[in-house]
Amino acid sequence: MRWKPLLELAFWLLAFGAIFLLPRRLLLLNEIAILALFALSLDLILGYAGIVSLGHAAFLGLGAYTAGLTAKHFAVDPLIAIAAAAALSGLLGFTTSFLVLRGSDLTRLMVTLAVALLLGEAANKMQWLTGGSDGLQGVTVSAVAGLFEFDLRGRTAYVLSLTTLLLLFLVARRMMASPFGMSLRTIRDNPLRAAAIGVPVTRRLVTIYTIAAIYAGIAGGLLAVTTQFVSLDVFDFSRSADVMLVLILGGTGYLYGGILGAVAFKILQDVLSGITPQFWHFWIGLLLVLLMVIGRNRINGWFTALAQPFRRHVDREVAS
Repeated sequence: MRWKPLLELAFWLLAFGAIFLLPRRLLLLNEIAILALFALSLDLILGYAGIVSLGHAAFLGLGAYTAGLTAKHFAVDPLIAIAAAAALSGLLGFTTSFLVLRGSDLTRLMVTLAVALLLGEAANKMQWLTGGSDGLQGVTVSAVAGLFEFDLRGRTAYVLSLTTLLLLFLVARRMMASPFGMSLRTIRDNPLRAAAIGVPVTRRLVTIYTIAAIYAGIAGGLLAVTTQFVSLDVFDFSRSADVMLVLILGGTGYLYGGILGAVAFKILQDVLSGITPQFWHFWIGLLLVLLMVIGRNRINGWFTALAQPFRRHVDREVAS
């Protein structure tokens, strides 16, 4: 797809330039890149297919444990561990998609939440494998492609996460601008009409749900190999709630929303936790109330104005 040189290239060059501009904040930037990929995976099913989920952390957690266990017991390249995370998360997404797509939105919320809770409890009980409540420790990660060692400053981790985010973003953008992506929008707006004009609704939804699970699994794999530790909180409801909040901040249905929302959310979390470490959740909640009730139009207008060039560019590509 064609790029918008003065905006999109500047955005990604700035992201990669942060390696030199913010050398002391690379660990935070790595968290932002992973959260952005996680939000991108949710946007694929929520923003484009209209599938609501409160248990998207199931795929993140499964990917994290898969990559962590693979790296710990087999000492393979981190890329192989991440590929294993993507494969197993995609398999879970494909398997559970038939349960998720059977009911209404409320049923989908409950089923997705139940899957995440079941996996979290299973990881807690299997202490001999996952470490239980102590977390998966002793994860040793080798150099990426045998060349790039992980350092304490987080340079290699950030480059790996950001590069993965960029590549998967380009794949998602190409996919959403294709007839497949347009059929998903049709299903989201009116599934009955989509079926009437010959769109295979179930097949399309199963496909995008599986792809979103793969994206989330890769985000979990990146989290495991870059932090070299996996804890039970990767399955927590708070993970699914946080990524939903990220999309609320950034907007759904144009891919950049998850990225912009992740930047805003992580910066707010970093600043507020530095001011009030024990109560930063309160301030995030208060911001959400202000966003939804008091200043919804104004705050949303800021994000809309910031993201409008991206949205217009995507719309032109779809129309062409």
